[in-house]
Amino acid sequence: MKRLTDEKMAFLLDGTAIPAHPLALKADRTLDERHQRALTRYYIDAGAGGIAIGVHSTQFEIRNPEYNLYETVLSLAAEEIEAARLERPFLKIAGVCGKIDQALGETKIALSLGYDMVLLSMGGLGDLSEDELIERTKRIAEIMPVFGFYLQPSVGGRILSYDFWLRFAEIDNVHAIKTAPFNRYYTLDVVRAVCSSSRNDKIALYTGNDDNIINDLLTTYRFEVSGKMIEKDIVGGLLGHWAVWTKRAVEIFNDLKTYQEKTNLINKDWLTLNTQITDANAAFFDPSHQFKGCISGIHEVLRRQGLMESIVCLSDHEKLSPGQTDEIDRVHDTYPFLHDDYFVSENLEKWLG
Repeated sequence: MKRLTDEKMAFLLDGTAIPAHPLALKADRTLDERHQRALTRYYIDAGAGGIAIGVHSTQFEIRNPEYNLYETVLSLAAEEIEAARLERPFLKIAGVCGKIDQALGETKIALSLGYDMVLLSMGGLGDLSEDELIERTKRIAEIMPVFGFYLQPSVGGRILSYDFWLRFAEIDNVHAIKTAPFNRYYTLDVVRAVCSSSRNDKIALYTGNDDNIINDLLTTYRFEVSGKMIEKDIVGGLLGHWAVWTKRAVEIFNDLKTYQEKTNLINKDWLTLNTQITDANAAFFDPSHQFKGCISGIHEVLRRQGLMESIVCLSDHEKLSPGQTDEIDRVHDTYPFLHDDYFVSENLEKWLG
C-alpha cells in the first residue's frame, strides 16, 4: 500500500490550488504532445500545488480503445514534473474511473508512474449500489491514497447519500474529497459526513464547485458530533476552472489563505469576487446549455493564449455552444484582473520549446 509522505500529507491538509489538466489535440484528434507538455509546464510555473490528469477535464474518452491515451497523458505529465526538479511539494493526482477491474488497472498504471494519489470518480456507475462503491474504494485504497470525487450529475455523476460519504471517510488511505456536485445540499452532506467521521482530521476537503469557489474557501463548517463541536474548512480546490488563467487563480487563492490567517472577518470584496469568478465560469462551462460546452470552453480560452492549437475534443458531442465565444469575450474584457495573458505571453515560447 502506497502512503503519502509526511511532507505531502501536511501539504494536502493545509490546502493548495490544483488545476484539472486538459487534453491537447491536433485538428485530426491525435495527441498534440508539444502543447500537452506546454500545459503541464504552464501549471508548474503558475505556482499550482499539483495537477489532476486523466479526469473529466482530460476527457474520459482517453480510455477508449480507439484512442488509448490514458497511460500516455499520465506519462507525459509525470515526465514534465520530474524534469522541473521542484524544490516544493507538488501533488501528482491521476483520475481513476470505471468498474473495479478498470479502476484497479488505472490505479496500477498511476502507481507505476509515481503518482501520489488517485482521484476516484463514482460517475457512470449507476448500476452499482453504494455498498459496491464502498467496496470498490477499499480495493483502490489498498494500493494508493484516494482523493474522493463527488461529480455533478449533469456531467455524468450521481447523487450519493450522507451515509455513503460517512462510510467513505472511514476508509483507511482516503485522505481528501473533492466536492463537485454544484449543489449546496449535496456539498453539505459530504462536509457533515467528514466532520462526523473518526478520521475527520485525516481528510482534506477541496472544492470542485466551480460555480462557488471563493465562498467555499471562505466557509468554516461546524457540526456537533457526540456532544463535541467539530469544525472543518474547505482548504483548497481541484478545479477545471483553474485549468485556465491559472497564475491569477493561484495568486487569488494564496491571497485568500493569507487573509484568513489574519482575520475571521469576511470582507464583502471577497463575496463580490466570488460572483465575478462565477460569471467567468459560466462563460467557460456553459451552464445555459447544460454544460455541453464545458470542455470546449476551457480549450477556447487556452487556444486564445496559444497554449492549445485546436479546441477539438475526442467526442463529437463536445463543442462550443451558440454564443459561447461571445460570452468568453465578455468576461475576458470585463474582468481583466482574472486573466493571466501577460504571464502566458512572457513564457509561451519557453513552454513550447
